[in-house]
Amino acid sequence: MAEPAPLSGSLQRTALYPAQIKQGARMVPFAGYEMPVQFATGIIAEHNHTRSAAGLFDVSHMGQAFIRGATHETAARALEALVPADILGLEPGRVRYTQLTNPEGGIIDDLMVTRPPADDGKLLLVVNASRKAVDYAWLTENLIPAVTFVSVDDRSLLALQGPAAETILASHCPEAAAMPFMSALAARFEGIGIQISRSGYTGEDGYEMSIPTRHVASVYDALLNHPEVKPIGLGARDSLRLEAGLCLYGHDIDETTSPVEADLVWSIGRHRRTEGGFIGAQRILRELKEGPRRRRVGVSPQGRAPARDGTVITAAGRTAGTITSGGFGPTVSRPIAMGYVEAALAAPGTPLQLMVRGQPLAADVAKLPFVAHRYKR
Repeated sequence: MAEPAPLSGSLQRTALYPAQIKQGARMVPFAGYEMPVQFATGIIAEHNHTRSAAGLFDVSHMGQAFIRGATHETAARALEALVPADILGLEPGRVRYTQLTNPEGGIIDDLMVTRPPADDGKLLLVVNASRKAVDYAWLTENLIPAVTFVSVDDRSLLALQGPAAETILASHCPEAAAMPFMSALAARFEGIGIQISRSGYTGEDGYEMSIPTRHVASVYDALLNHPEVKPIGLGARDSLRLEAGLCLYGHDIDETTSPVEADLVWSIGRHRRTEGGFIGAQRILRELKEGPRRRRVGVSPQGRAPARDGTVITAAGRTAGTITSGGFGPTVSRPIAMGYVEAALAAPGTPLQLMVRGQPLAADVAKLPFVAHRYKR
């Protein structure tokens, strides 16, 4: 769960901090912000509520920005020089997941890219909170002069996730009901102009909403007026994404990890897998052809002891990898984890051992995700 907290200096707060304190939130340092790790009912109750109804997440700490060019082709080709996804082929009103890659083929950050239905030379970006400064500097330095990069500081971000999310949001924005997964549109929420994408970080159906910060408290309160909606903290956000097999930057992916090792080949554009044309392509195309030396896999520890980030994985009496995320999965009622193992050990069912408190514990490679995604395709 935890992205690096700052070692010194004051923590920032989102516009919803006062409301969250009133709701009984327990705040923790997270990526330079004071953020709620849980509310009064606790992490497991919040996790289960999101799976059964709808959870509302304040993700305003994440970075929002845009790239503008004279045309979509100009903006897309500029961004394609820095990411392995097919941005040129992104249709209006669609969203794409990708990664900023460094010259060694490692991941600087993973991000969401949206092509708005209108404003054809614009691409909207959402980046991780802990990587905002790094990403913005990298983009400013490496984008061609034909495009403009602008960070957005006057908008907040909410995520509404769970099986009741569609009905709830559609009661305020009727057009949200017909949106397919990874699509986006501009809408009015009780007279407030917002941007909606049908996406999220839980494996559940749901939405992310970019809202002018001066209006975010009104939207937040209106959604919480629905009895099916509860506020959800970082703890449940982490257990939900772990069950869904989704990567957390700084744990499952970082500047040493390639998209191929991380099992993110699906996010690399088909023609880009052979043509390259982006920073770091040499390593990534080589791994696509020859295979990586290690792979991200699911891990199922046997017994009840969780395997945490940094746990050493062994096989046949030797070190074979490392756990990068781990904890208890409330939906599956057992410990679950993800990590990297040698490519030869990556097949589901492969027996492993986890060194927990100096003791070897039995485990197996597991197929991801642990809980099936329920996106509206």
